[in-house]
Amino acid sequence: MLSTRIGDVLRRKGDDVYSVGPLATVIDAVNVMNDHHVGSVLVMEGGYPVGIFSERDVLVRVVAAHRDPRQTLVRDVMTTRLYTASPDDTLFEVMRLMTDRRCRHVPVMEGDELIGLVSIGDLTKATQHNLRQEVRELSNYIGGPYLS
Repeated sequence: MLSTRIGDVLRRKGDDVYSVGPLATVIDAVNVMNDHHVGSVLVMEGGYPVGIFSERDVLVRVVAAHRDPRQTLVRDVMTTRLYTASPDDTLFEVMRLMTDRRCRHVPVMEGDELIGLVSIGDLTKATQHNLRQEVRELSNYIGGPYLS
């Protein structure tokens, strides 16, 4: 169950990644997040992720700091330390990374190529899927044709 690969999680959820450039304003980034119902956007420059901008960044670095979201650039308030995963990493490894590093969104990289983004919600959904499947298998085993 927890040995499910992140690549499998991405195949189920899709590989859509929403992004903005570092010169976008905070209000532009928030509009992208709202339009797509996501909690973060990757900040991309030259086709490579250079940061991430999340709801937490809005609250801590914009609202609490009394910055104007129409004037503030994403590059000035984004999180620049990115923790990444590979498609071969397990669900358990990425959950541990998110817990240890206190992050909710992790870009998935294959070498230098961005192939997706997973959130804690995606990992929770994958865990639920795996648990339901395990319950079905155990129920079939217990009540199935194996009993005499």
